[in-house]
Amino acid sequence: MKHLKYIHLLLFILILCACKEQKVSKDYTLKGFVFGTTYKIIYLDGKQNYQKDIDRLFQDINNSLSTYISTSDISKINAGDTSVIVDEYFVEVFKKSKRIFKETNGYFDPTVGNLVNAYGFGPKNEENNLSQEQIEKEMKFVGLNNVALQNNKIVKKYPEVYLDFNSIAKGYALDVIARFLEKNKVVNFLVEIGGEIRTKGTKKENKPWVIKLIDPVKSATNNGFKKINLSNKAMATSGNYRKFRILDDGTKYVHTINPKTGYALQSNLLSASIIGGLDCADLDAYATAFMAMGLQSSIEFLQKHPEIQAILIYTNNEGDLLEFTNYTYN
Repeated sequence: MKHLKYIHLLLFILILCACKEQKVSKDYTLKGFVFGTTYKIIYLDGKQNYQKDIDRLFQDINNSLSTYISTSDISKINAGDTSVIVDEYFVEVFKKSKRIFKETNGYFDPTVGNLVNAYGFGPKNEENNLSQEQIEKEMKFVGLNNVALQNNKIVKKYPEVYLDFNSIAKGYALDVIARFLEKNKVVNFLVEIGGEIRTKGTKKENKPWVIKLIDPVKSATNNGFKKINLSNKAMATSGNYRKFRILDDGTKYVHTINPKTGYALQSNLLSASIIGGLDCADLDAYATAFMAMGLQSSIEFLQKHPEIQAILIYTNNEGDLLEFTNYTYN
């Protein structure tokens, strides 16, 4: 009889422990600050709060790719350290950059870092008005074809080459977080960092992930917004209408450097929002390339790459604000 009571007690304890271990799924909204901007992550039916894990991933990415951290791998490489063994984040971003560099005929080029710094858009934030001679000097070290990855080490043709992955790293961070959520069996989520977005699945009640995008062309309609269905897609935007410098002599420099010319002058293309089912890192890089290409070359690129869609805001010769898009609004 005592044995029977003992067995019942043991079963009760096991059942109680099992109940405690069973986690209740709930919806989470995580917010924070990273890469000089804010982030927001929404995921449904999550088993737990992944805030600490996600912040740790952001830190790992920064330690690998941030030019704003002097001890990061990329900063050490830019400083001339040839002994750095780069991690998986660096390797993937480098390989993506090489591919997109070729696809865009060099309009996406992370080796414009020296010029980014020289114009005052880098970590030192110094305003400069570059002469033609200075631009030509820096252009000698522009070209991703001058950099190779060998045995997880970066090999540069010229030690002066300065790598800057800021135009792809934010989109890449979204991809890393999305993969983390997928690995943890989260099937419905939205990840947003500074306006770049990647989603999977749907919202509650099977509703799509629809976001509002500022519509500067038709600002009087729909309260100045247009709706974009981003379910199972990503979106990245690059624009020069907010990020620019005007020096004392009136010269306006935009943050997108044309890797073909070395100049940072505004074209008629004001912003490019790229949408597709690809990695957000890819879309981030394409958006940057489009700003350097200008309107017509961007349209020609889209015609050759139907897998991506774009919303391009530009001005005509009369100064009118117009839109070109191959995106179908729902």
